[in-house]
Amino acid sequence: MAKFFEDFGPLLVFFILNARGPQLLGRPESEGLLIATGGFMAALAASLVFTYTRGGKPNNMTLASAGFVFVFGGLTLFLQDETFIKIKPTLVYVLFAAILAVGLARGQSYLQMLMGQALRMDAAGWVVLTRRWIYFFIFLAALNEVMWRNFSTDAWVNFKVFGILPLTLAFMALQMPLLKKHGALDELGSE
Repeated sequence: MAKFFEDFGPLLVFFILNARGPQLLGRPESEGLLIATGGFMAALAASLVFTYTRGGKPNNMTLASAGFVFVFGGLTLFLQDETFIKIKPTLVYVLFAAILAVGLARGQSYLQMLMGQALRMDAAGWVVLTRRWIYFFIFLAALNEVMWRNFSTDAWVNFKVFGILPLTLAFMALQMPLLKKHGALDELGSE
């Protein structure tokens, strides 16, 4: 349960403060995303401290994403401009796609380096899976751009909180045939 709150607690704070923050703090409705951004940053910092305090260590993707939250959240609050927090997911997804693409260009699957101990698969499978994650991250980046540019802030927040995780889970489920074909599921089933 602690891991769940470490991972999703800050996002839940973001959602709640966007929806109710102005009323709770007696501020204008127009400040909802700014209040949510400050709360998100504070909750994320608390989550990271809690993770380290209990002897854990966040993975590199979580730390990179947190860095973006603090930089773009800070810009959002300092400049009082919601654009920065809205483009943060786009930049994170593009960064992850670029890192994976650079790895493939160098003849390595950074995804395999990250997950290879937990998921044993042949080299061809890792290349295909890495390519698919690159395409998925690019898809998420484009989708984030469409959402924040064409829909209300509340719709974008709902998409960010309730849309990304189901899309990611569906994408991961669609990878099961690949994992089976390249041996990953055989090993998992025999343990």
